[in-house]
Amino acid sequence: MTWLTHAWPQVLDLGRAHLALSALAVVASVVLAVPLGYLAARRPRLGAAVTSTMSVLYAIPALPLLVVIPVVLGTPLRSSATVVAALTCYGVALMVRSAADGFTAVDPGVRQAAEAVGHSRWSLWWHVDLPLATPALVAGARVLCVSTVGLVTIGALVGVPSLGTLFTDGFQRGIPAEIVTGILATVALGLALDGTCALVGRALTRWDRPAPHRSRARDGGAG
Repeated sequence: MTWLTHAWPQVLDLGRAHLALSALAVVASVVLAVPLGYLAARRPRLGAAVTSTMSVLYAIPALPLLVVIPVVLGTPLRSSATVVAALTCYGVALMVRSAADGFTAVDPGVRQAAEAVGHSRWSLWWHVDLPLATPALVAGARVLCVSTVGLVTIGALVGVPSLGTLFTDGFQRGIPAEIVTGILATVALGLALDGTCALVGRALTRWDRPAPHRSRARDGGAG
């Protein structure tokens, strides 16, 4: 407790850095994974290749990926860009399957009805496919948030500041309180992002929940 009292400003700084890395990687992953998931759902042959590639990508260990990315992108090893790129690779690999499942689950009858009333391809995607796939996308994004927050700690091994710095520094200096603080702060941040994602999901899928007066009427009618 004494250590935390003196190190609180450092923990806050590392927490902000950790949150920034996580948020950038999550947003980039969702932006890239949603169109890939849509293509995978609408083009079965392409979808099989995409999901297989994503599975292989996700199986690559984190540290080798951090070493390969600077070679491919030309970024410094000890940079936030390298960590965000690595986390985005994992995030896309994780999110594509959820996106593909969500778009695949859209009722073909609903799509045909939308086409019959004149929806263009873009309008069909925006007004029908995307809203109906949103519950699956939100579920995938929640897993992605928690996974990304945990993976950001790997960046501390190559010198990129995050809450993982508390682990490495605590082990090197033999300070258990620093290690425990890093673990608890990482878990708390993961839960906070998961909760935020859940709230956003509820706001985006209000149409998916029955209105209270309708529920009461249905319950009364059943009784």
